[in-house]
Amino acid sequence: MAVAGRVGQAALTLLVASVAVWTLLDRTPGDPAQRVLSARGITEPDPALVAATRAELGLDHPLPVRFGQWLLGALRGDLGVSWRTGRPVAEEFATRLPATLTLTAVALLIAVGLAMVLGLVAAAAPRRWPDTVSRVVSLGMLAVPGFLLGVLLLDVVVVRLGAGRVISDGTLATVGLPALTLALTSAGVWARVLRAAVLEARSAPFLHVSAARGATPRRRLVVHVLPHALPPFLTVVGLSTAAFLGGAPIVETVFTWPGLGRYVVESIHARDMPAVAGFTLLAVVAYVVVSLAVDVLLRRIDPRSRP
Repeated sequence: MAVAGRVGQAALTLLVASVAVWTLLDRTPGDPAQRVLSARGITEPDPALVAATRAELGLDHPLPVRFGQWLLGALRGDLGVSWRTGRPVAEEFATRLPATLTLTAVALLIAVGLAMVLGLVAAAAPRRWPDTVSRVVSLGMLAVPGFLLGVLLLDVVVVRLGAGRVISDGTLATVGLPALTLALTSAGVWARVLRAAVLEARSAPFLHVSAARGATPRRRLVVHVLPHALPPFLTVVGLSTAAFLGGAPIVETVFTWPGLGRYVVESIHARDMPAVAGFTLLAVVAYVVVSLAVDVLLRRIDPRSRP
């Protein structure tokens, strides 16, 4: 029943998100047909071409009719045709999804590694200088916006030092800087969550029993403390991973990364409703799937979460 309930909640979330996206895009100023023609390179179209484009895009129908047609197609796996490029949205996503998955995977590895180091160092010496340094570093990660960090890395590492490339091509050879930019903010949050969870687990009464039996500090950390500190850490990692899968539009745009995030930014600018709605659908599905996977994992490693 729990899985069925989550699936029902996911379906309702998808419906509400889709309605919100279509409504907001329809209410934004400007004529979508004009923007679509501009995106196609036609900056001064004549009224007849604008009218023909509106008919081509179905803009002469009311919003509920257009949304209903899109929703029926989405239920069959058809996300429609991009207004901007004229290609099926599913094909557009398929060509860009590998780049986004590569960026997400590398950023996840970097973020988890940094969070583990900072969080465990801080928890190993609470209220001492290692803890202070770790907390200051993690706070700095949180304070610097992603777009600013990306611009700074491009200016210092690529332009001044000559390392890396200004234009990323979506491969592992150029993923380092965008993945690091995407990972730092999440790593700062995760490190603070891990520190708090480890400190809370270290105060558990059973650790005194373990110490009395002669367990070494390393064994107490690995066998007793970390398993009890993992549930909140894995929860926040899972939620942030779902955000990574959303495409990280800012990072992809700054580094010209050819993924879904950059594509959706261009689609929003052109008011390409099928593309934006399809991206929203994909992002919500990713969030729900990752959240469900984290729940299942926590039930296996943490007996307290089992019914």
